[in-house]
Amino acid sequence: MSKLAVLGGAPTVPRELRKVEWPVITDDDRAAVLQVLDSGQLVSNSDQETTVSVLERRWAEQVGVAHCVGVSNGTTALSLSLAALGIGPGDEVIVPALSFIASGLAPVHQMAVPVFADIDPVTFTIDPGEVAARITPRTAAIMPVHLHGLPAEMDAINDIARRHGLAVIEDAAQAHGATYNGRRVGSLGDVAAFSLQVTKNLPTCGEGGLVTTGDAGAAERVRLARQFGEVIEPGKARDYVSYSLGWNSKLNPVQAGFALAQLDRFERYEARRQANVPKLLDRLRRLPGIQVPSALPHASHAWHILRFRFDPAAAGLPAGVTAPAMRSALRRVLRAEGVPLSQYQLMGLPEQKVFVDRTGFGRGYPWTVASAAPEPRDYPVTRAVVDDSLTLQKRHLNPDAGPLLERYADAFEKVWEHLDVIARMAGSVEAPPAGSSERREAA
Repeated sequence: MSKLAVLGGAPTVPRELRKVEWPVITDDDRAAVLQVLDSGQLVSNSDQETTVSVLERRWAEQVGVAHCVGVSNGTTALSLSLAALGIGPGDEVIVPALSFIASGLAPVHQMAVPVFADIDPVTFTIDPGEVAARITPRTAAIMPVHLHGLPAEMDAINDIARRHGLAVIEDAAQAHGATYNGRRVGSLGDVAAFSLQVTKNLPTCGEGGLVTTGDAGAAERVRLARQFGEVIEPGKARDYVSYSLGWNSKLNPVQAGFALAQLDRFERYEARRQANVPKLLDRLRRLPGIQVPSALPHASHAWHILRFRFDPAAAGLPAGVTAPAMRSALRRVLRAEGVPLSQYQLMGLPEQKVFVDRTGFGRGYPWTVASAAPEPRDYPVTRAVVDDSLTLQKRHLNPDAGPLLERYADAFEKVWEHLDVIARMAGSVEAPPAGSSERREAA
């Protein structure tokens, strides 16, 4: 039995093997950026074709929709999607309680109120039963999040939406390429929002976003909103007339050019991930007390983030060991072995200070506009997942990460040979409080 690195043994993943880059930047990416710079087409509001319009056309084809609009980032994509569907003051938008903060902020940007619904304990996506229970006369939309790359249960969500006359906005920021019943995410609701942020499966060299839809009117409203409410038509001079409320939310052609070069390799990289990641998960699935992410028979998984849940009782740890304490001990021990696990989300969205304090735009808006009663704060599944899970990010996205993931599996197996050490560590030191440096450290 090998000695744990945290106790002075050799780490399973040597330091020289730990640095795995994402995104993978090649000469093709560099050439794409230089080509944009040399072209002189450095803004998207051009009367000629730019890399932005090419990316829009190609991503629409990839997703299987008629329209795609490039915008400045994924959060803007969500906000403009809501605006395009007329979601505004006094409306409520049902959002999962576990997601990145942008999912909750986007409705507030439109002066709408996010109403949080709990998640499924296995898929981590919004629970359709919880969605149905949260509908009120003010509900205008549902925003399912394809969290970590697994599509939400869109058939059930769309059925609820049809019965109540609600819009459906897909938050597909983490799910590029994932499918649900044979269809790509981004084509499953009224409008969808993708992120091109540098950590995503389809990255750019910084920030970017894409809105997809089959609705020509919604697409046109997003185009208006991203450019000051102006109509920009190829071959026509800009008239500087704002026909509707708009922002400056354009996607930069340099970033679009980088994303296009990445898109050329997207399917190849995705195929490698679909080979590499399941091998890691198959090995970890055999260990007692660990729940690994999985695809579903009717849905593929993009594996953007890998979230692992831990069960002290199933692992055979003593009755007094709590899940947060086990998680904290495992994080320390596995990181010493060279596995860069992090907690990622420190709390569910309903516990974020911005939503607890409800300051919003001042004087309680938009909650005051909606006359919203205090929302119940009980989201047991979200709270449990935050308390008992750790995530792996970025490294596994690299198409050549297969050997590294094998090492990660070796490290897990090594640690599971020393669960007595985990039990002692977990029994003596409780999990640190929210906001501590141990919990804040990123992967």
